[in-house]
Amino acid sequence: MTNLRRLDLNLLVTLDALLAEHNVTRAAQRLNFSQPSVSVHLAKLREIFGDPLLLPGPRGMRPTARAEALREPLRQALEALEQAVAPASPFEPASAGNTWRVAASDYGESTIVLPALIGLRSLAPGTRLAVFEAVPARLARQAEQGEIDLAFHTHEGAPENLRRRTLFSERYVLAGRAGHPQLAVTPTLEQFCRLEHVVVSPDGGGFFGNTDSVLSEAGLQRQVVLSVPHFLFIMSVLASSDLVAMLPWRLVRNNRALQVVEAPIEVPGFEMAMLWHERSHRDPAHQWLREHIVAAVS
Repeated sequence: MTNLRRLDLNLLVTLDALLAEHNVTRAAQRLNFSQPSVSVHLAKLREIFGDPLLLPGPRGMRPTARAEALREPLRQALEALEQAVAPASPFEPASAGNTWRVAASDYGESTIVLPALIGLRSLAPGTRLAVFEAVPARLARQAEQGEIDLAFHTHEGAPENLRRRTLFSERYVLAGRAGHPQLAVTPTLEQFCRLEHVVVSPDGGGFFGNTDSVLSEAGLQRQVVLSVPHFLFIMSVLASSDLVAMLPWRLVRNNRALQVVEAPIEVPGFEMAMLWHERSHRDPAHQWLREHIVAAVS
Protein backbone atom coordinates (compact mmCIF):
# COMPACT_ATOMS: atom_id res chain seq x y z
CA MET A 1 0.00 0.00 0.00
CA THR A 2 2.95 2.32 0.61
CA ASN A 3 4.11 1.99 -3.00
CA LEU A 4 0.58 2.47 -4.33
CA ARG A 5 0.23 5.74 -2.42
CA ARG A 6 3.46 7.01 -3.96
CA LEU A 7 2.32 6.26 -7.50
CA ASP A 8 0.32 8.57 -9.69
CA LEU A 9 -1.34 7.86 -12.99
CA ASN A 10 1.28 9.73 -15.04
CA LEU A 11 4.02 7.45 -13.72
CA LEU A 12 2.08 4.34 -14.70
CA VAL A 13 1.31 5.72 -18.16
CA THR A 14 5.00 6.50 -18.63
CA LEU A 15 6.01 3.00 -17.54
CA ASP A 16 3.52 1.50 -19.99
CA ALA A 17 5.00 3.57 -22.84
CA LEU A 18 8.58 2.65 -21.86
CA LEU A 19 7.73 -1.04 -21.75
CA ALA A 20 6.18 -0.75 -25.21
CA GLU A 21 8.95 1.35 -26.84
CA HIS A 22 12.12 0.27 -24.92
CA ASN A 23 13.39 3.78 -25.65
CA VAL A 24 13.11 7.00 -23.64
CA THR A 25 12.99 9.24 -26.73
CA ARG A 26 10.27 7.27 -28.48
CA ALA A 27 8.30 6.98 -25.23
CA ALA A 28 8.48 10.77 -24.82
CA GLN A 29 7.21 11.26 -28.37
CA ARG A 30 4.40 8.80 -27.80
CA LEU A 31 3.31 10.60 -24.64
CA ASN A 32 3.96 14.10 -25.97
CA PHE A 33 6.31 14.64 -23.03
CA SER A 34 9.82 16.01 -23.06
CA GLN A 35 12.66 13.48 -22.85
CA PRO A 36 13.88 14.87 -19.48
CA SER A 37 10.36 14.45 -18.04
CA VAL A 38 10.27 10.79 -19.04
CA SER A 39 13.75 10.31 -17.53
CA VAL A 40 12.54 11.86 -14.27
CA HIS A 41 9.52 9.55 -14.27
CA LEU A 42 11.73 6.53 -14.87
CA ALA A 43 13.95 7.49 -11.94
CA LYS A 44 10.89 7.74 -9.67
CA LEU A 45 9.57 4.40 -10.90
CA ARG A 46 12.92 2.72 -10.22
CA GLU A 47 12.87 4.06 -6.68
CA ILE A 48 9.26 3.00 -6.07
CA PHE A 49 9.67 -0.52 -7.44
CA GLY A 50 13.20 -0.98 -6.11
CA ASP A 51 14.23 -2.24 -9.53
CA PRO A 52 16.00 -0.67 -12.54
CA LEU A 53 13.09 -1.78 -14.74
CA LEU A 54 14.89 -0.90 -18.00
CA LEU A 55 18.60 -1.46 -18.66
CA PRO A 56 20.77 -0.13 -21.52
CA GLY A 57 21.07 -2.60 -24.37
CA PRO A 58 22.49 -2.79 -27.88
CA ARG A 59 19.16 -1.73 -29.42
CA GLY A 60 17.60 0.64 -26.93
CA MET A 61 16.68 -0.60 -23.47
CA ARG A 62 15.96 -4.10 -22.18
CA PRO A 63 13.25 -4.69 -19.54
CA THR A 64 14.24 -6.48 -16.37
CA ALA A 65 12.35 -9.55 -15.16
CA ARG A 66 10.36 -7.31 -12.82
CA ALA A 67 9.41 -5.06 -15.72
CA GLU A 68 8.35 -8.02 -17.85
CA ALA A 69 6.12 -9.23 -15.01
CA LEU A 70 4.53 -5.77 -14.81
CA ARG A 71 3.89 -5.36 -18.54
CA GLU A 72 0.61 -7.26 -19.05
CA PRO A 73 -1.09 -6.49 -15.68
CA LEU A 74 -0.23 -2.81 -16.15
CA ARG A 75 -1.64 -2.76 -19.71
CA GLN A 76 -4.85 -4.44 -18.57
CA ALA A 77 -5.23 -2.05 -15.63
CA LEU A 78 -4.76 1.04 -17.82
CA GLU A 79 -7.19 -0.26 -20.44
CA ALA A 80 -9.78 -0.88 -17.74
CA LEU A 81 -9.23 2.61 -16.36
CA GLU A 82 -9.53 4.16 -19.84
CA GLN A 83 -12.79 2.33 -20.34
CA ALA A 84 -14.09 3.43 -16.94
CA VAL A 85 -13.44 7.14 -17.53
CA ALA A 86 -14.31 7.22 -21.25
CA PRO A 87 -17.46 9.14 -22.21
CA ALA A 88 -20.56 6.99 -22.25
CA SER A 89 -21.10 5.49 -25.67
CA PRO A 90 -24.36 6.28 -27.50
CA PHE A 91 -27.19 3.87 -26.81
CA GLU A 92 -28.02 1.59 -29.73
CA PRO A 93 -31.55 0.23 -29.16
CA ALA A 94 -31.43 -2.24 -32.04
CA SER A 95 -28.55 -4.17 -30.44
CA ALA A 96 -29.34 -3.49 -26.77
CA GLY A 97 -30.06 -6.25 -24.26
CA ASN A 98 -31.26 -4.18 -21.30
CA THR A 99 -33.86 -5.37 -18.82
CA TRP A 100 -36.06 -2.39 -17.97
CA ARG A 101 -37.89 -2.31 -14.63
CA VAL A 102 -40.82 0.06 -14.14
CA ALA A 103 -43.40 0.54 -11.40
CA ALA A 104 -46.97 1.31 -12.40
CA SER A 105 -50.55 0.92 -11.24
CA ASP A 106 -52.99 -0.88 -13.53
CA TYR A 107 -53.98 2.56 -14.82
CA GLY A 108 -50.33 3.35 -15.66
CA GLU A 109 -49.95 -0.07 -17.31
CA SER A 110 -52.86 0.64 -19.64
CA THR A 111 -52.18 4.29 -20.45
CA ILE A 112 -48.35 4.41 -20.44
CA VAL A 113 -46.70 0.98 -20.50
CA LEU A 114 -48.98 -0.50 -23.15
CA PRO A 115 -48.60 2.37 -25.68
CA ALA A 116 -44.81 2.26 -25.19
CA LEU A 117 -44.55 -1.52 -25.48
CA ILE A 118 -45.24 -1.87 -29.20
CA GLY A 119 -42.50 0.57 -30.16
CA LEU A 120 -40.16 -0.93 -27.60
CA ARG A 121 -40.48 -4.38 -29.15
CA SER A 122 -39.90 -2.93 -32.60
CA LEU A 123 -37.01 -0.57 -31.86
CA ALA A 124 -35.24 -2.57 -29.13
CA PRO A 125 -36.22 -6.22 -29.71
CA GLY A 126 -33.41 -7.60 -27.54
CA THR A 127 -34.60 -5.79 -24.41
CA ARG A 128 -36.97 -7.04 -21.72
CA LEU A 129 -39.53 -5.22 -19.58
CA ALA A 130 -40.54 -6.03 -16.01
CA VAL A 131 -43.53 -4.21 -14.52
CA PHE A 132 -43.85 -3.92 -10.74
CA GLU A 133 -46.81 -2.76 -8.72
CA ALA A 134 -46.42 0.91 -7.84
CA VAL A 135 -46.47 1.33 -4.06
CA PRO A 136 -45.88 5.07 -3.37
CA ALA A 137 -44.13 4.49 -0.04
CA ARG A 138 -41.54 2.25 -1.73
CA LEU A 139 -40.81 4.16 -4.94
CA ALA A 140 -38.00 6.40 -3.68
CA ARG A 141 -36.10 3.53 -2.08
CA GLN A 142 -36.61 1.24 -5.08
CA ALA A 143 -35.32 3.90 -7.46
CA GLU A 144 -32.35 4.79 -5.24
CA GLN A 145 -31.27 1.16 -4.94
CA GLY A 146 -31.70 0.47 -8.65
CA GLU A 147 -34.61 -1.94 -8.17
CA ILE A 148 -36.66 0.08 -10.67
CA ASP A 149 -35.64 2.36 -13.55
CA LEU A 150 -38.86 4.35 -13.77
CA ALA A 151 -42.12 4.84 -11.91
CA PHE A 152 -45.41 6.28 -13.12
CA HIS A 153 -47.49 8.18 -10.60
CA THR A 154 -49.67 11.24 -10.27
CA HIS A 155 -47.81 14.41 -9.36
CA GLU A 156 -49.80 14.47 -6.16
CA GLY A 157 -48.29 12.05 -3.70
CA ALA A 158 -45.15 11.35 -5.73
CA PRO A 159 -41.84 11.26 -3.79
CA GLU A 160 -40.25 14.72 -3.76
CA ASN A 161 -36.64 13.48 -4.05
CA LEU A 162 -37.10 11.86 -7.47
CA ARG A 163 -36.74 13.58 -10.82
CA ARG A 164 -40.00 13.87 -12.71
CA ARG A 165 -41.48 14.74 -16.07
CA THR A 166 -45.15 15.32 -16.74
CA LEU A 167 -46.48 12.90 -19.35
CA PHE A 168 -50.06 14.14 -19.73
CA SER A 169 -53.04 15.68 -17.99
CA GLU A 170 -56.04 13.46 -17.37
CA ARG A 171 -59.74 14.24 -16.94
CA TYR A 172 -62.73 12.24 -15.74
CA VAL A 173 -65.70 11.11 -17.85
CA LEU A 174 -68.80 9.07 -17.11
CA ALA A 175 -68.78 5.53 -18.49
CA GLY A 176 -71.24 2.63 -18.64
CA ARG A 177 -71.95 -0.28 -20.97
CA ALA A 178 -72.51 0.34 -24.66
CA GLY A 179 -76.22 0.98 -25.20
CA HIS A 180 -76.82 1.94 -21.57
CA PRO A 181 -80.34 3.43 -21.65
CA GLN A 182 -79.44 6.33 -19.35
CA LEU A 183 -76.22 7.31 -21.13
CA ALA A 184 -77.62 8.06 -24.58
CA VAL A 185 -76.94 11.69 -23.69
CA THR A 186 -75.29 13.34 -20.72
CA PRO A 187 -77.60 12.78 -17.73
CA THR A 188 -78.77 15.64 -15.59
CA LEU A 189 -77.15 16.04 -12.20
CA GLU A 190 -80.25 14.56 -10.56
CA GLN A 191 -80.18 11.55 -12.90
CA PHE A 192 -76.44 11.17 -12.31
CA CYS A 193 -76.96 10.89 -8.56
CA ARG A 194 -79.66 8.24 -9.02
CA LEU A 195 -77.42 5.97 -11.12
CA GLU A 196 -75.65 3.12 -9.37
CA HIS A 197 -71.91 3.80 -9.30
CA VAL A 198 -68.75 1.77 -8.83
CA VAL A 199 -65.59 3.42 -7.48
CA VAL A 200 -61.92 2.54 -7.30
CA SER A 201 -60.53 2.43 -3.78
CA PRO A 202 -56.77 1.70 -4.00
CA ASP A 203 -56.59 0.98 -0.27
CA GLY A 204 -59.71 -1.21 -0.48
CA GLY A 205 -63.21 -0.83 0.83
CA GLY A 206 -63.73 2.89 0.32
CA PHE A 207 -67.02 4.25 -1.04
CA PHE A 208 -66.05 7.94 -1.18
CA GLY A 209 -63.89 9.58 -3.85
CA ASN A 210 -63.16 12.89 -5.59
CA THR A 211 -66.56 12.91 -7.26
CA ASP A 212 -68.27 12.50 -3.90
CA SER A 213 -66.27 15.41 -2.47
CA VAL A 214 -67.50 17.69 -5.28
CA LEU A 215 -71.08 16.49 -4.86
CA SER A 216 -70.91 16.96 -1.09
CA GLU A 217 -69.88 20.61 -1.54
CA ALA A 218 -73.05 21.06 -3.59
CA GLY A 219 -75.13 19.29 -0.95
CA LEU A 220 -75.62 16.22 -3.14
CA GLN A 221 -74.90 12.51 -2.87
CA ARG A 222 -74.70 9.68 -5.42
CA GLN A 223 -75.35 5.95 -5.01
CA VAL A 224 -72.06 4.06 -4.74
CA VAL A 225 -72.87 0.36 -4.64
CA LEU A 226 -69.52 -1.23 -5.46
CA SER A 227 -65.93 -0.53 -4.44
CA VAL A 228 -62.97 -2.26 -6.14
CA PRO A 229 -59.19 -1.88 -5.74
CA HIS A 230 -58.26 -1.72 -9.46
CA PHE A 231 -59.46 0.06 -12.58
CA LEU A 232 -59.34 -2.94 -14.92
CA PHE A 233 -61.97 -4.95 -13.05
CA ILE A 234 -64.35 -2.02 -13.48
CA MET A 235 -64.30 -2.53 -17.27
CA SER A 236 -65.84 -5.99 -16.93
CA VAL A 237 -68.31 -4.78 -14.33
CA LEU A 238 -69.52 -1.92 -16.53
CA ALA A 239 -69.73 -4.02 -19.69
CA SER A 240 -71.90 -6.65 -18.00
CA SER A 241 -74.22 -4.50 -15.84
CA ASP A 242 -76.01 -1.17 -15.64
CA LEU A 243 -73.51 0.22 -13.15
CA VAL A 244 -71.63 3.36 -14.16
CA ALA A 245 -68.33 4.89 -13.11
CA MET A 246 -66.40 8.12 -13.25
CA LEU A 247 -63.19 7.05 -14.97
CA PRO A 248 -60.07 8.65 -16.49
CA TRP A 249 -60.70 9.41 -20.18
CA ARG A 250 -57.52 7.71 -21.43
CA LEU A 251 -58.59 4.48 -19.80
CA VAL A 252 -61.89 4.23 -21.69
CA ARG A 253 -61.47 6.27 -24.87
CA ASN A 254 -61.01 3.28 -27.20
CA ASN A 255 -63.18 0.74 -25.40
CA ARG A 256 -66.04 -0.16 -27.76
CA ALA A 257 -67.80 -2.11 -25.04
CA LEU A 258 -68.43 1.12 -23.16
CA GLN A 259 -70.54 4.23 -23.66
CA VAL A 260 -68.66 7.36 -22.61
CA VAL A 261 -70.28 10.76 -22.00
CA GLU A 262 -69.37 13.95 -20.24
CA ALA A 263 -70.40 14.06 -16.60
CA PRO A 264 -72.91 16.69 -15.46
CA ILE A 265 -70.44 17.75 -12.76
CA GLU A 266 -66.82 18.82 -13.14
CA VAL A 267 -64.39 16.68 -11.15
CA PRO A 268 -60.75 17.83 -10.99
CA GLY A 269 -58.41 15.68 -13.04
CA PHE A 270 -54.76 14.91 -12.41
CA GLU A 271 -51.34 14.91 -14.06
CA MET A 272 -49.39 11.72 -14.64
CA ALA A 273 -45.65 11.94 -14.16
CA MET A 274 -42.67 9.76 -14.97
CA LEU A 275 -40.27 9.48 -12.01
CA TRP A 276 -36.62 8.41 -11.84
CA HIS A 277 -33.58 8.74 -9.59
CA GLU A 278 -30.63 11.08 -10.12
CA ARG A 279 -28.32 8.06 -10.35
CA SER A 280 -29.67 7.16 -13.79
CA HIS A 281 -30.48 10.65 -15.06
CA ARG A 282 -27.51 10.92 -17.46
CA ASP A 283 -27.31 7.29 -18.56
CA PRO A 284 -27.77 7.16 -22.39
CA ALA A 285 -29.90 4.00 -22.26
CA HIS A 286 -32.14 5.49 -19.58
CA GLN A 287 -32.44 8.75 -21.51
CA TRP A 288 -33.52 6.84 -24.60
CA LEU A 289 -36.16 4.91 -22.67
CA ARG A 290 -37.58 8.10 -21.15
CA GLU A 291 -37.80 9.83 -24.53
CA HIS A 292 -39.40 6.77 -26.10
CA ILE A 293 -42.11 6.73 -23.43
CA VAL A 294 -42.78 10.47 -23.81
CA ALA A 295 -43.20 10.02 -27.56
CA ALA A 296 -45.42 6.95 -27.12
CA VAL A 297 -47.95 8.68 -24.85
CA SER A 298 -47.95 12.06 -26.56
